[in-house]
Amino acid sequence: MELVRTGRLLVRAWTSSEDDLARLADLYGRAEVTRWLSGPPAGGVQAMLERWAAVHAADPRAGCWAVQPLDGSPVAGTVLLKPLPAGDGEFEVGWHFHPDSWGRGYATEAAAAVVRRAFEDGLPEVFAVVRPGNEPSLAVCRRLGMTPLGRTTRWYGVECEAFGLAPSGGSAGVGASVGA
Repeated sequence: MELVRTGRLLVRAWTSSEDDLARLADLYGRAEVTRWLSGPPAGGVQAMLERWAAVHAADPRAGCWAVQPLDGSPVAGTVLLKPLPAGDGEFEVGWHFHPDSWGRGYATEAAAAVVRRAFEDGLPEVFAVVRPGNEPSLAVCRRLGMTPLGRTTRWYGVECEAFGLAPSGGSAGVGASVGA
């Protein structure tokens, strides 16, 4: 299923195909990727796909999608839009990319397309949470025009830098506390 297409990328559903499962295992088996997450996926990639399908089933605006370069290269990574845990209806945009796809602007391009779609679907704001020190992801937040909201442990129970964006390009959560 195609979600959105940009000039260079197709954002689509991950599948249980051999190619997708192998790429997922490679991506989420890399320490340089999972060090910024909560570690490798619990139960393996097939279980992760099932959890992602449940996120989409609970809210059709949400999902975790494959980012496929249109030039025939392997899937570059994942872009996600999902409700933040322990939140009040806030949605998070996020990205996890394979190291062989870093530095090409794919994360910014895919996230911008997903954020545009989220706003078209009526979301009033979108947040991003990034572990301190993850400079490439912090740079993506800035390139997306997101406003820094400070550090918080609110959603994931670990310290993260929070960012927000509203459809007008303004800051999300202005005046709202994102503190722990």
